[in-house]
Amino acid sequence: MNKIKLAGVFLVMATTLGGCASSQSSGAYTRSQARQTQEVKMGVVESVRQVQLEGTKTPVGTVAGAAVGGIAGSTIGGGKGSVVGAIVGAVAGGLAGSAIEEGITKKPGLEITVRLDNGRMIAVSQEADETFRPGDRIRVLTGGGVTRVTH
Repeated sequence: MNKIKLAGVFLVMATTLGGCASSQSSGAYTRSQARQTQEVKMGVVESVRQVQLEGTKTPVGTVAGAAVGGIAGSTIGGGKGSVVGAIVGAVAGGLAGSAIEEGITKKPGLEITVRLDNGRMIAVSQEADETFRPGDRIRVLTGGGVTRVTH
């Protein structure tokens, strides 16, 4: 029965952490980016390379994992053994929770190299939510410290 409860807690944790992932998509804007001016430059895609966008590393995964690990560890032994089990479980759970968070929020991305109309070359990495091919005519939008490539 305890294993079922523990599996349920990990499922809730994974679902929660998946919801924490922020999008690096060309079509995703934060609330603060709305109604902000962006500079638009035109260019042509020179090359596209698949990359991996690392997952988030927030305290949420560590804390959730430590809580689950501490509870699970406290069921081991009795008295002082229970306390030691809780501590070891919390540390191991915290490490596991952090790794789980990063793993489930990792996303495939693209590094898009662009030759701007002024001759300058730039590369932008973003989520792989659009298909780009060498020779595509594209727009590069820049504003508020964020740059994205769109068709």
